[in-house]
Parts: sequence; structure tokens; C-alpha cells
Amino acid sequence: MELMFKIIICFLAGAGAGLGTGFAGMSAAAVVGPILVAFLNVPPYEAVGIGLISDVFASAVSAYTYKKNGNLDIKNSLPMMLSVLVVTIIGSITASFLPERAMGNTMQIALIFVGLRFLLKPVNTTKEQMSAITPKKRLINSIIGGVFIGFICGFVGAGGGMMMLFVLTSFLGYQMHMAVGTSVFIMAFTALTGGISHFAIGGVPDILTMILCVIFTLLWARIAAHIANKASAATLNRVVGVIMILTSIAILIVNRFN
Repeated sequence: MELMFKIIICFLAGAGAGLGTGFAGMSAAAVVGPILVAFLNVPPYEAVGIGLISDVFASAVSAYTYKKNGNLDIKNSLPMMLSVLVVTIIGSITASFLPERAMGNTMQIALIFVGLRFLLKPVNTTKEQMSAITPKKRLINSIIGGVFIGFICGFVGAGGGMMMLFVLTSFLGYQMHMAVGTSVFIMAFTALTGGISHFAIGGVPDILTMILCVIFTLLWARIAAHIANKASAATLNRVVGVIMILTSIAILIVNRFN
């Protein structure tokens, strides 16, 4: 019975995380971590690590799907990715010395407002408009945004993917599908760096829990990414907004009663 309960919880965590990753470029740790802590009593730092490793595979398969559909900008995303990777390590180390959810609730509230942004002011940028931004401006904004996102990802293990989507669309002028595809591409490397840092500091997590979360998150991320690439920009905006808001509210509730 205990094993079945663990499988069910990991399936639900993986489904929520995978859908969020494939549709909205969301970090899997944003869902997996709080659920594992609340229902399986996994230590918070360990739960974040499991969420980040789940995110590696989910983001990688999502990025591959977006690339096949021409919605991934690898070249211009590299400066942001490098800055995110470096600062993620710093954030992960910092998190080991501070309360586990020092920024958790604040981040979820911020993401509710970000979700409302996509609902009330959808991103209608075209690929032609993307190319109009000067390389210098894109480079500066990429590095600044990467530092901010990397610290969030490493410190709280959640919110990095969604904030990256916000930065890509609001400050770098990315078209919606391209922003999600580029976001999951960067998050695959960011999550790997953050996950390794967490395990190097906190030790190896429960292997069965990690494997279950990885498999279920990967499965649902693949399904969501396939559907998202067939959807219109208007539909994707609405889906992203709803996912951000509902996920953040759910996590706030889980944290409140944990």
C-alpha cells in the first residue's frame, strides 16, 4: 500500500510538472518539490534536487519537440544560458545555508501576476519582429536576465523556467512558441547543473522516488510539447497563463498546510 501511494503521488507530481514544462516552459521542480515534501515527507532540499533532475529529461524532450517545429533559438540563447548556469550554482550553494522555503511563497505570488500578464496582455510578437532587436541589446538583456533567473532556479529550485519565459517575451521580444522552446532548452542545462549541485551537497536522494518522477514528468512533457506546437499563439498564451496561476495557487495551498 505504501508503494502504491508513492507511485500515485509521483504520477500526479509528474503529470503536473510535465504539462507545465511542455506547455509553459515551467521548471518541473516548481511542482515536484512541494508535492514530495507535502505527501511523501521528502526533505525539502532533497525534493528540490529530485524535481531538478526530473526537469532535465522533461525539458530536453520538450526542447527537441520545439526544435523539430522550428521554435528553438539556440544561438541567441547561449549568453543567457551561460549566465544562468553560473549563477544557478551560487544560488544552490546559498540555499543550503538558509531556510528551505525562504523565497517560496513570494515567488509563487509573483508568478500569479506573471500568469495574469499572459492572460490579459498576450504575446503577439512575430518572428520578423524578433529579428528587429539589435544584437547588443539582446546580449545585455540576456546576461542580466540570466543572472536573475539562475539565482531563482538554484535558490528555490522553482520559478526559473516561468521567469525565463517572461524575460524572453518581455525583454528580448521573443515570439511565444519560440520563447517556450528556448526556455525549455536552457532549463535542461540549468536543471542539470542545479540537480548535481544539490546532490553533491545533500547526498543521493531516494532512487525509486526519483526514477518515478523522472519517468512520469518526461511522459507528460512530451505529450504537452507536441500539443503546444500545434496550438496558435493566442491559445498558448492562455494555456501558459492558466498553468502559471493554477500551479502557483496549488503550491501556496500545499505549503500552507504542510
